[in-house]
Amino acid sequence: MKLDPGQKPENPVVGDRGMSALPQCCICLDDFTNPVSIPCGHRFCLGCIGEYWRLHGACQCPLCMTCFPIRPQLKTKPTLHNVAPREENQAALRAGEVPCDICPEKRCRAVKSCLVCLASYCEMHLEPHYRDSALGRHPLVTVWKNLDEPVCRLHGRQLARFCRSDQTCICALCVQTDHRGHRVVTIAMEATKRKVKLKKSMMKFQQMIQERLKKMEDLQQSAELVDVTEEKQKAAERRAEGLVKEMEQEITELQRKSTALEQLSHTEDHLTLLQRFPSLSTPLHNKDWSHIIKSLIQELQGKLEISSRDSRKLH
Repeated sequence: MKLDPGQKPENPVVGDRGMSALPQCCICLDDFTNPVSIPCGHRFCLGCIGEYWRLHGACQCPLCMTCFPIRPQLKTKPTLHNVAPREENQAALRAGEVPCDICPEKRCRAVKSCLVCLASYCEMHLEPHYRDSALGRHPLVTVWKNLDEPVCRLHGRQLARFCRSDQTCICALCVQTDHRGHRVVTIAMEATKRKVKLKKSMMKFQQMIQERLKKMEDLQQSAELVDVTEEKQKAAERRAEGLVKEMEQEITELQRKSTALEQLSHTEDHLTLLQRFPSLSTPLHNKDWSHIIKSLIQELQGKLEISSRDSRKLH
C-alpha cells in the first residue's frame, strides 16, 4: 500500500521510508498467508504459528520467546491483505554492517535494534514494530552490533556510568534524568575500586576456609578421644559427622566464590565486574563454629563424667 502524495503518514518513521514492502513471516520466510498476531505483538501466518506450537508442545513466540500458559486468541490483521507485494530492493548488506536477524541468509542491512526482542531488523521486518500496539512499546535503538551486551533499557545507550547512590550501572542520559544530583562515576573508576575490594574478599574467603578446615580436624579428634559407652560414642560421632558435613558444604561454597572472584579479577570488562561482584562478595551466614564445637566437646565430656560415676557405683 503506497501513500498518496498529500496523505500524512500514521507514523513519521514509516512515512519517511514508505510502506511498499510487505513484512514476511519469520517461520516460513515468505509473504504472510492469513496473518495473525499473538499477545506479544509479533505476527505470523495462521498455519505457521499453529504448526510451530504443535511441534514444540508449547505456546511460545518464536521471536521474543514469550510463553503463554494457555493457547492465546489470535488476532487477524486484515490490513495486510491489501498491501502490495514486497519489493526486492532492500538495502544490501555491506562489510561491517549489522544484518537483519529475520532475512534469509541475513543479506539485508538492519536499520534498528529492539531491546526487548534482542534482534535487529531491516526496514521491511521492522514494520510490525510500527504497526502493532504491543510491539510499538518495545524500545528501538540505533543498530547495536552486540545485543548480548547490556544497554540502558530506557534510553538504548551504552552503560558507561555507575551511580554510587543507587549502586547501579546507567547511561549518559540517565545522569541527566532519574539520577540527576546522584554520586556518579565512570564504570572504569568504580571497577578499579571494586577490584581492591575483590582482592580483600578473596583473602577473607581463604581465611574462612582454613578456619573451617582446622575446626573440622579439632571436632573429629575430640569425638574420637572421648571414651564413653559404645552407644554414646556412636551418637557423638554422628553428631560430629553432621557438623563436619555442614562445614564441608560451606567450604565448597567458599571455594566456588573464591575461584569465581579470581577469574573476575582478571577481566577487562568493567561492566561484567560491577554486575557480578556484589553476589560473589556476599559472605555466607557466618556461624560461630568455635562456640558450636566447644559446646559439643563440653557435652561429650559431661557424658564421660556421668559414665565414669556410673561405672564406679557398679564396682
